Amino acid sequence: MPKTDPDPVFFTAQIRDMEQQAMQLPKPPQLMEKAGLAAAQVVRDQVLKNPNHRVLVLAGPGNNGGDAFVVARYLQEWGNAVTVVFAADRDRVPADAKQALQAWLDSGGDICNDLLDGERSWDVVIDGLFGIGLDQSHHRPIEGQYRSWIETVNRMAAPIVALDIPSGLGSDDGCIYGIAIRAAITVTFIGLKPGLFTNFGPECCGEIVLRDLDIHLSSPPEPQAWLLNDALVQTLLPPPRSANSHKGSFGNVAILGGSTGMVGAALLAGRAALHLGAGRVYAGLLADNAPVVDFSQLELMLRPPSELFALKPLNCLIAGPGLGQSAQARSWLAMALDSGCILVLDADALNLIAQYPDLAESLSQRKTATILTPHPAEAARLLNIDSTAIQNNRMKAALQIAQHFNCYVALKGAGSICCFPDGKRYLNTSGNPALSTAGTGDVLTGIISALIAQGLSPDRALLLAVYLHGAAADRWVRQNRGVLGMVASEVITEARILLNRWIYQHSGDQHDNSR
Repeated sequence: MPKTDPDPVFFTAQIRDMEQQAMQLPKPPQLMEKAGLAAAQVVRDQVLKNPNHRVLVLAGPGNNGGDAFVVARYLQEWGNAVTVVFAADRDRVPADAKQALQAWLDSGGDICNDLLDGERSWDVVIDGLFGIGLDQSHHRPIEGQYRSWIETVNRMAAPIVALDIPSGLGSDDGCIYGIAIRAAITVTFIGLKPGLFTNFGPECCGEIVLRDLDIHLSSPPEPQAWLLNDALVQTLLPPPRSANSHKGSFGNVAILGGSTGMVGAALLAGRAALHLGAGRVYAGLLADNAPVVDFSQLELMLRPPSELFALKPLNCLIAGPGLGQSAQARSWLAMALDSGCILVLDADALNLIAQYPDLAESLSQRKTATILTPHPAEAARLLNIDSTAIQNNRMKAALQIAQHFNCYVALKGAGSICCFPDGKRYLNTSGNPALSTAGTGDVLTGIISALIAQGLSPDRALLLAVYLHGAAADRWVRQNRGVLGMVASEVITEARILLNRWIYQHSGDQHDNSR
């Protein structure tokens, strides 16, 4: 993997461990004071920008509420009119939070015990209700008065700044427990958390600002996950092409799929592989009376499936787009699994593996790298559980698939999770709902295969392809000012533009790839 360290992501238990270690230092840092000040500075600098604003602070019964009291104290000190709403039993709040509450009162602050909808207009709302402390044992859903408060502030026009994580959002899984704050900015403390980036995280968090609170530990916990973002992707790019190169320099890709009625899936994967740089691309179509030429992409070579396995050399084989689940499809997939070629498996290849134990065994015993790209329903079939269970713990599901089948995995969805056989996980930060349309998964498999054909290792190819796929959709949305109506083939064009731009800008080459 790249030498540049990617941004680590920590589970709640690891964050708690870091907090405990920090409190055992010879001079323990005042974490609550540091967190509140850091968040108040973000609010001042990014939202208010000058004093004399009306600020609403929601303070909960735990340490997140303590952070909120510190934020309130600083924002008031800086000249803003601050109203704090707090309804918990003061005698039952944790010691540090009780101290922060008293400091707020000593500074002249006051407390309201309820929030009346429409009573006032606010310039910003601070969410300090629960953070990562929302009943971690069984994630009790938010109900009653706190639910009413969240419903009220979510309807307001004022931007919401969440402390650590939006209240109601699971910090490890990105699930919503009853209801969740919809923040414009989330100021997260100590380390990044998985729930910020996957499942409902991207929908609830807005802009994510990390403040590490200057904690320096001698033995911090080893991260198990990292962010897949632009900084990491810049270390994964293939080098610019040599002037002395030819089509054989950039590998051969084959696609096994395209049964009757689903030829388009295989063709989309093939076109993506061509446009993202593979030297030659072959499509072995299973359909009755399969076409012998793709008139919209004449460069794509169509073959009977049997001919794919005779191609030498073959750098990457895709199986699944439009494959179907017939006996014939099962037979061809078995041949693919027995081959020594790097495989990218999607769609019906995954469904067949979930259905037939012999195929699953062949997959888990492969000596050559295999990449699986399931959506939640396909992942559920692979693990023999329901898709709700997948979504309720996407990080765990990706790990289970990777380790059970000894493969690389991209669990697709909001905040796609890439997982390696050794358990390393990466949370993707690109992409948007425009990708929720038929064929985009076929395009992703084609992009992965093209990068492998050009010499990238399977881990690097997977990470780069997943981020590029999402970034292409992001570019389309910016240009079209909305997420409706993108089709899968448009992702190919946008991805090609971006990949060229990244490679040549990163290398310092003078080619202008921005137009």
